[in-house]
Amino acid sequence: MRPALPVVTLASPEFREEPKKSHPVLLRTKSDTFAFIDTQRARFSVASLCRRYHVTPAGFYAWLHRPESARAKQDRVLTAEITRLFFRHQERYGSPRLHQALVNAGWTVSRRRVARLLRAAGLRAKAVRGYRAKATIHRLYARHPNRLWETSVTGPNQVWVGDLTFLKVGAGWRYLAIVMDPYTRRILGWSLTRRRTAAVTSAVLAKVAGRHPARGVIFHSDRGSEYMGAAFCACVAGLGMQQSASVRGPSDNAHAESFFHSLKAELTRGVTFASEHALRTELHRYIRYYNTVRLHSGLAYLSPLAFERHVA
Repeated sequence: MRPALPVVTLASPEFREEPKKSHPVLLRTKSDTFAFIDTQRARFSVASLCRRYHVTPAGFYAWLHRPESARAKQDRVLTAEITRLFFRHQERYGSPRLHQALVNAGWTVSRRRVARLLRAAGLRAKAVRGYRAKATIHRLYARHPNRLWETSVTGPNQVWVGDLTFLKVGAGWRYLAIVMDPYTRRILGWSLTRRRTAAVTSAVLAKVAGRHPARGVIFHSDRGSEYMGAAFCACVAGLGMQQSASVRGPSDNAHAESFFHSLKAELTRGVTFASEHALRTELHRYIRYYNTVRLHSGLAYLSPLAFERHVA
């Protein structure tokens, strides 16, 4: 037999602040309020909860014993599927992508309903605050114009973009360099190293060029020394590519920056990697997931490889 739970009142120290997940945005209807009270009544008395949320105990108990409506049954089944998809994608999908995943699986449901059930279940996709660095333009590197301003991209392998970011490993840092096709959002190649040099970015680009047609492709990056150094410029020229660089700051390289934003929100935020091997393993898994599974709103909710096949 379960021991009797102590009754906690509004005067108790534990109830000086509202219970977790009781933000008013979750309690838009009386049914939402009653459902929330039902989840909290093991910790707080029903009477105290009803007073706090301006409903009556009689109303709560009437709701509790009322037969489940057809709509409520649908919501329960749909919530279970939303929860399954949410954790299948490791808490990376918010309501837009979850809605599209449900539609792809044959469900008929509105995006607003998905958002409501996601809130009611207390599920929130991973996110990270945006960061925009201040752009510094070096006169020494001004010889490379921003060719994207005069280019209309109509298919894959017309423009590639590159960028580099830092990721924490133990007490140190590692540098991740990528090459992406912005038309398909596909990550064509990447490298994780201890140093950020032109030799690193050159090696990644050369590796990608060995697997994809590179001659005549525009390669766009920011104006960091890793991309404007003599070694990298010689690499681009040797591959028969045209070099392009941002002029107005990081926003010119938005596709690569967006990828790093997603990666940090969905993979590295709040996670400590004990070794470079552990980080490299997770990067391999994430980039494969990003290219083959993750739905992109800018690609009509297709993955990069699915979109690439679609436009081929």
